[in-house]
Amino acid sequence: MTDRINNNTERQPLIFYLFLIVITFAVYWQVNEYDFTTYDDQAYVTENLSIQSGLTWEGVGWAFTTKYFGLWNPLVWLSLMADYQLFGLKAGGYHLTNLIFHILSTLLLFWLFNRMTRSVWRSAFVAAMFALHPLHVESVAWIAERKDVLSAFFWMLTLCFYVYYTESPGVKRYLLVFFSFVLALMSKPMVVTLPFVMILLDYWPLRRFETRKDNLFVWQLKEKISLFILSMFIIIITCYTPPNTFIRSVYEPYDMSTGGFSLLSRLFNASIALTSYLIKTFWPYNLAIFYPFPSEIPVWHIIESFTIIIFISVSVIFMAKRLPYLFVGWFWYTITIVPVIGLVQIGAHSMADRYTYIPLTGMYVILAWGMPEWFKQDKIRRNILLPSGIILIAIMAFLAWKQCGYWKNGITLFTRALAITQGNYVTHNNLAIALSEEGLIEEAIDHYNQSIKIVPDGVPLNNLGNIYADLGQYQKALDYYNEAIRIRPDYADAYFNRGLVYAALHRYQLAIDNYDKAIRFKPSAQAYNNRGNIKNKLGQYQLAIEDYNNAIKIDKDNPWFYINRSSAYFNLGNKELGCSDAQQACDLGNCNILNIAKTQGLCR
Repeated sequence: MTDRINNNTERQPLIFYLFLIVITFAVYWQVNEYDFTTYDDQAYVTENLSIQSGLTWEGVGWAFTTKYFGLWNPLVWLSLMADYQLFGLKAGGYHLTNLIFHILSTLLLFWLFNRMTRSVWRSAFVAAMFALHPLHVESVAWIAERKDVLSAFFWMLTLCFYVYYTESPGVKRYLLVFFSFVLALMSKPMVVTLPFVMILLDYWPLRRFETRKDNLFVWQLKEKISLFILSMFIIIITCYTPPNTFIRSVYEPYDMSTGGFSLLSRLFNASIALTSYLIKTFWPYNLAIFYPFPSEIPVWHIIESFTIIIFISVSVIFMAKRLPYLFVGWFWYTITIVPVIGLVQIGAHSMADRYTYIPLTGMYVILAWGMPEWFKQDKIRRNILLPSGIILIAIMAFLAWKQCGYWKNGITLFTRALAITQGNYVTHNNLAIALSEEGLIEEAIDHYNQSIKIVPDGVPLNNLGNIYADLGQYQKALDYYNEAIRIRPDYADAYFNRGLVYAALHRYQLAIDNYDKAIRFKPSAQAYNNRGNIKNKLGQYQLAIEDYNNAIKIDKDNPWFYINRSSAYFNLGNKELGCSDAQQACDLGNCNILNIAKTQGLCR
């Protein structure tokens, strides 16, 4: 890839834009036929009533005020609401939206580096690697990772606006940078490192440092202070404000906070993850949806990882003046991955493919500008380097297409993860969920038991209880719920499910006691409704109505809550309110109680 090859004619960029669009669609189009997964997609879409209300003013307010699922990312919720408005619960539409954002980010990345360097071939290589690297499949093929593709789009857009600003600095152009960065932050907190990447680009390829004679630190601080303030604001929101209560469900089974692993073990794992991502960049093998946190880390592995990181860091610093792209590429990678490297542990995973979505761009830059340094002659570059680059992209496209195939459904996804990882208790649990949804109960029970054998936890125990409750084996179900609560005393789902079983056994006071605890730890519309049903059955009509009121406050679009409250009003002799609720239920699609009430002369 020589300067002659990089001659930037008007036609060349257009050809590359078309090539990037076509090949990315070809690799990823299969996701259009895929379904939701049983891992987080429920929380983001299929069991999220706020999303399923569509784009409403109330929904917009919820998106901007919630930390549902632990993050403040209102644009993610708004985009999913828009998808629901368009596609309902047809997963293909959501997958297509992810793919479109991925392609747009790819095109913006190509424009960005081509604009900065006027090196069309190298810029196209960086963009193609971003589009087609197998490590990025998880971000694109997983609906719940809308936050990745959305934040990356605004990340790239912000950098494009920044380059536009540096060409002719002014308030209007700076405002474009500022507001685009705001949108990126509202998509995923990970992008807080973007101002640092701007500084790297100022060094190379923009070379703005060379034109400044005044204090570089003061200049950079003055120019980017507003962006750093925005980043600090998002860090505070993310780390120091409590998340809204959300349904802990079967797809997010293990809540391992920083208390789950020592700071030292997290630091060691972070160094290993940093080098593991590097290895997978060049040899993308054994990619899985979940990598368990290791119970033990060999000392030699820790020493090896720290040695590699220190050696590369020192080397690129010493070569910064002569080979600035090595410096920029390496620190793009290391700086942008810091927020998700695991020093602040969220979950029980040691690493995740999705975390490389933006950071690996730095490594692609190193390849695109560093490899030609090994070949000084233009003829050799054309005859060796160019074909090698094309072959590498073709290999990555094939591997990404193959990796994409594992996302066809939950069974294929989790089976693949279990085949290439060890001690993967989370994936055993999630495979069991996928199997049970397909009616493969015996296989599901086996995987739940394997999960419990590796790490005893309340969630697979609770899920086993659900299976036996569905089979009518109530005592066995209660045994599992009891054990789940013993291990996790604040586990609201287990209390709720135990309440269901006690209600089925007509042990109503025990059912109420369990619903009380479920509501205390995690208020939910269904828990209020179920407790109201028992109180209604016991003749405690006014108390039942209060529970139904609370259920309707949480979910105002469920007709059964109005039907049940209507029944309680009729039991109290309040025909007016009973008929009003019956009509509301009918408006929501269930007219049974209204028709019965009319037949009995209670309503007109």
